[in-house]
Amino acid sequence: MNKVEELIQQLCPEGVEYKRLDEIFTISRGRVISKEYLSQNSGKYPVYSSQTANNGQIGKIATYDYNGEYLTWTTDGANAGTIFYRNEQFSITNVCGLLKANTINVVPKFAYYVLSVVMKSYVSSGMGNPKLMSNVVAKIQIPIPPLPVQQEIVTILDTFTQLEAELEAELEAELEARKKQYEYYRNELLTFGDEVEFTEIGKIGDFYGGLTGKSKDDFQDGNAKFVTYMNVFSNIAVKTDIDIFVKIDEKENQNRVEYGDVLFTGSSETPDECGMSSVLTEKITEPLYLNSFCFGFRLHDKELFLPNFLKYLFRDNSLRKQIGQTASGVTRFNISKKRFAKVIIPMPPIAVQQEIVTILDTFTELEAELEAELEAELEARKKQYEYYREKLLSFEKAE
Repeated sequence: MNKVEELIQQLCPEGVEYKRLDEIFTISRGRVISKEYLSQNSGKYPVYSSQTANNGQIGKIATYDYNGEYLTWTTDGANAGTIFYRNEQFSITNVCGLLKANTINVVPKFAYYVLSVVMKSYVSSGMGNPKLMSNVVAKIQIPIPPLPVQQEIVTILDTFTQLEAELEAELEAELEARKKQYEYYRNELLTFGDEVEFTEIGKIGDFYGGLTGKSKDDFQDGNAKFVTYMNVFSNIAVKTDIDIFVKIDEKENQNRVEYGDVLFTGSSETPDECGMSSVLTEKITEPLYLNSFCFGFRLHDKELFLPNFLKYLFRDNSLRKQIGQTASGVTRFNISKKRFAKVIIPMPPIAVQQEIVTILDTFTELEAELEAELEAELEARKKQYEYYREKLLSFEKAE
């Protein structure tokens, strides 16, 4: 029998009382805090909103609305029902709710752990916008075991949470180290000297644009596949298992993507992320188009390069630096195709390209296997944690 079981047997053998949240917490909402307000009132106190990244923090201001131990939850949007524990000086926006304990009979962090299990089940998705409003939260019932039981459970789950975070950081560090090792070898393999010929990209091919003249309605019931911005941005080789369509009339003069084409994102919020590349390395049998926020590059002579070599070449660090320098802007950066045409690339013999592809494909496969292995281990630990958490937080209800 563990300590929690001993305490339950000693202090509440007949079960525990369940209470509505509005009986043990004062419930309120945050206030409107605009981006303009954040920029004009910057300081050291965090402001939390509906995001889950960075614990929900969207900025810092010079003042705070709350000081102490609270629970907050996201009321609207995709993250509705996400609960957070706060013990600091902070503010929240109007898409967050606030719970402040009004009794000494509940340990706020115990309530946080209980609500992290049950709160999402109360979210409604009416009109397509998930919501969890204060009137619904008020009616949620949670168990209130004696304080020693609550405190012991918090101690155990805090330890579990810390161990889980340490494991996640350790696995992510291992994966990051392998990625850096992979990038090092990739960059070494793609660094050439005087032994190969170099040329400006504009001399060996032409650029072409993505879809033109399309309205929102054209993407409702489409008849042709197209490559999205994120498909190009996220993949060195175009993902062809596409389930996104656009309406294309037979008489339309739209550019099609062909085998061996290199696709680029045309703009981004930073110059470093402009011109991210993806290569169509698979031969396709049906028309494929490109979204209007990207552009393509097609070789005059497709025998010059292996498509699988190009997918690595255009993600090489030195080439990425050249591409970044072709972008200009202030809040949004756009690629200049005129400057892009001056980007210099190596042209190694096909046999050399094939050898490099073989090596880098092996590295890529090993990296993917390692990532899958580490993610599986992390997922197994998370499920183990969730199992013990739910077991610790299951109580027999007192009659």
